[in-house]
Amino acid sequence: MRRAPLSRVQYSCLVSLIIVIFVLFMTKISHADTLEGLRARLPTRINGWAADSEDRIFNEKTIFSYINGAGEVYRAYNMQQCLSRRYISPGAPTIVLDIFEMGSSEDAYGVFTHDTDGKILEIGQDARLRPGWLSFWKYRFFVSIYVEEESAAAEKAVIDLGRQIASGIAVEGTRPRLLSQLPKRGLKSASIRYLHHPIVLNYHFYLSDENILNISSDTDVVLADYQQVNEKARLLLVNYPDHEIAIKSLTSFFNHYLPDANQSGLALLEDGKWAAASIKGQLLAIVLEADSRKLAENLLKPFL
Repeated sequence: MRRAPLSRVQYSCLVSLIIVIFVLFMTKISHADTLEGLRARLPTRINGWAADSEDRIFNEKTIFSYINGAGEVYRAYNMQQCLSRRYISPGAPTIVLDIFEMGSSEDAYGVFTHDTDGKILEIGQDARLRPGWLSFWKYRFFVSIYVEEESAAAEKAVIDLGRQIASGIAVEGTRPRLLSQLPKRGLKSASIRYLHHPIVLNYHFYLSDENILNISSDTDVVLADYQQVNEKARLLLVNYPDHEIAIKSLTSFFNHYLPDANQSGLALLEDGKWAAASIKGQLLAIVLEADSRKLAENLLKPFL
């Protein structure tokens, strides 16, 4: 038996209902993806600790009043806001929670890679636990939880708090596409650093006081360590907006850092290490501190 077609009034009501449901759903999702939405889901108590007074919120300008030494690092990853909350318990060390909302999930991953030491835990994405400090990223958020004085109870509270926060972030973050360009053989995954600011690059590997590679917010950069057999090297990949900037940056690198490079882009350094550089399209590849010429050539081969 065929159903009678909807009348104009019925059809209009159905469309209106769908629109209302969609708007409410998107509003809920949008709110859930913000720092304020996550804040509403944070626990006020964790084990024997309770949230202390009001949270503090910092933006990209006021962050320096909170963490002056590392404020520039977060700004380099397009920090939007930071929420800081303290959990206290009588006679126990204070637990400090900092949640950074970054411009993208790639930026949240990048901030996380600034320090990847520690024991791997299944909390959020790529969580690391060191004495007195837990950090992880998920979606656009980088989460840092540290305790002012170590104890077994405090460490358990830190871990439990991290799990609750991670469960309140529904969306998984995506890693930068540039990571897929890293050769797999010999890659030490814990050494990967993702960035797009020369200050951050110089922190992990000093190149120059000047921005000789023309790194900016429009460039994606990956630095990683390699070990093949007993030989080590570092590989730096810089993805530019276009081929012309890549060529300009390669020339600048040779002029300022590797003036003795041969036609293949290879050079033996004064300390006996090898360095090399090449471009493929808009991607600049630089091998640094290779223990042998062969290793430098192997790492550079995919980018010739």
